[in-house]
Amino acid sequence: MKLLKILIAAFILPLVAFTSVHKYYISVTQINYVQEKESVQIISRIFIDDLENALQTNYDEFLVLSDKDEAPIISSYLNRYLQEHLKLKINDEDVKLNFIGKEYEGDIVRCYLEVEGVTHIDTFSVTNSILFDLFDDQKNIIKTKINSKNKSVILSSDNPNALLKFN
Repeated sequence: MKLLKILIAAFILPLVAFTSVHKYYISVTQINYVQEKESVQIISRIFIDDLENALQTNYDEFLVLSDKDEAPIISSYLNRYLQEHLKLKINDEDVKLNFIGKEYEGDIVRCYLEVEGVTHIDTFSVTNSILFDLFDDQKNIIKTKINSKNKSVILSSDNPNALLKFN
């Protein structure tokens, strides 16, 4: 009887475990203010296949993200996409994001950006619509460390904006 229960569990458990498999669409953006450098440093982590899909849809259907033999135009497309979908305001003023570069880590691409010349931050507004053009259920997590305070927010296509106060 015990053997029968084990065999049933061995066959049924895998079937039940995989019936609810669902792909999640998520990105994580870390934003740190480094006061002594007067710099806001941004690292955005996005799944490579999702970002590749977005770049193909928007710019070049034959484009491939790869850490080997990647076309130089990829960084240009990536910068353009990020500039269109990630917007910051510091103290109610629009700021320019400088694209530093990218690196691949497993199935994630890390995108590095920076805002220079920031002397203080009282309010910080972020709009992050990365991948909202492809996935209705995309969630973009924003984590900040500004003025020694950590704050986080989850943005969605219904609510792509957040205003954080640090004064």
